[in-house]
Amino acid sequence: MLSVWRYFLVFLIFPALPLQVQAQSTLAHNSANLVGHGGPVKAIIVSHDGTRALTGGFDYAAMLWDIKIRKNPRLVKRFPDHDGGVNAVTFINNSRFVSAGDDGTVYLWDTKKAKEPHRFKGHQAKVLSVAVSRDQHIAASASWDRTIRLWDLKNLQPAGVLSGHKGPVNAVLFSADGESVYSGSYDGTINKWQVTTKSLIRPVYRHGWGINVMAWLPGKSKILFGAIDGSLQIYDLQTDSIAKVLIPHQRPVLALAVSKDGKFLASGGGDGVIRVWQTSDWSVVEELHSTFGPVWALDFSDNHHIYYAGLDDHVVAWKISPREIGKEVQGKFPRRFQKLENMSLGERQFTRKCSICHTLKPGDANRAGPSLHGVFGRRAGSLKGYAYSTGLIKSDIIWSETTIDKLFLHGPEIVTPGSKMPLQRISDKQKRQALITYLKRETQKQPGE
Repeated sequence: MLSVWRYFLVFLIFPALPLQVQAQSTLAHNSANLVGHGGPVKAIIVSHDGTRALTGGFDYAAMLWDIKIRKNPRLVKRFPDHDGGVNAVTFINNSRFVSAGDDGTVYLWDTKKAKEPHRFKGHQAKVLSVAVSRDQHIAASASWDRTIRLWDLKNLQPAGVLSGHKGPVNAVLFSADGESVYSGSYDGTINKWQVTTKSLIRPVYRHGWGINVMAWLPGKSKILFGAIDGSLQIYDLQTDSIAKVLIPHQRPVLALAVSKDGKFLASGGGDGVIRVWQTSDWSVVEELHSTFGPVWALDFSDNHHIYYAGLDDHVVAWKISPREIGKEVQGKFPRRFQKLENMSLGERQFTRKCSICHTLKPGDANRAGPSLHGVFGRRAGSLKGYAYSTGLIKSDIIWSETTIDKLFLHGPEIVTPGSKMPLQRISDKQKRQALITYLKRETQKQPGE
């Protein structure tokens, strides 16, 4: 069974459409879009009153948005202090939220106070989902270390570990009374846990294929879930049975959303398709087939508008109803990391290995990694304006042909231990040398810089 991350890599290398296809995008110019991340966006949630939104991205940052004026959203604040890509965000109340991601840490933020986040540590792998109890006292996080961890948001202490899944855990929900937690895992099961005793109550449902995402329908007695095999189903806890099987996606279901009044739900998949359903009769009221890549996250801002995110560096605002004929959303294709034809060997290596996190432009500090402009001769961890990890700040490495070659020969975990750099190597010496030659040419500073 392929993990979500492996599906991400599949789309980088083998996009859904031929590389010859070019789509002119107006997404970034749509004033209603949420523009500001420096990499693909992995998470989005809209506040219950529809006035604010939280996003999380591959650029190691969460962002808080004021969306009261839909056509002119405003970035309130960027929270860049994560040590990995942000996969999950959720509101606690008007002033606090939690986020989590690839570094396995759960972050508690106070939006009204200028202070460092509280970091809950304990997971040994990435976190894919976070949830908060209705009384706002406990947060739960689902991790690829096969556990769900509970966190005391009042006393800022660990509150327990729920273990027993036989595969990575991707989704977590609190029951209405906060006494139970439901989790979905790659082992194909949805489990119910008791919060007070930290024990497994029972496996609720065995789907067989891995469970990727879950969401409550109104009343919190029915769980909407999406799976690796593309299944989209609703499980009724009261009847202990599948209540509805919806049209499946052709690839894994990666994102779910339910409107605040429960009248609509939406699903997004690895097939790049978004479907919007009317829950009164389970009819499909709208579909979008032009996202040109997986849909990582989506949420309703109201019953007529959805925000969705994928491989673009921004969140798309989609007016689902009434449709404006001729103004359907068009994605940008190919993205910078998908343009693999008609390239030199060195540029191809940069595109595949580096371009998601780095640019070659001066002064671009909003990606997961710093700008590589002028990198040769620069001490590691020294570029102003980028939040480096402690490992790089304390490093004595000077970037050169030799040190960059070592970086990709041995891997960042050996050459720059403790850094944020993804674990990757280029074993082929010819490819490493081609990448270095390309970087040396494209990152060279111009006279006067």
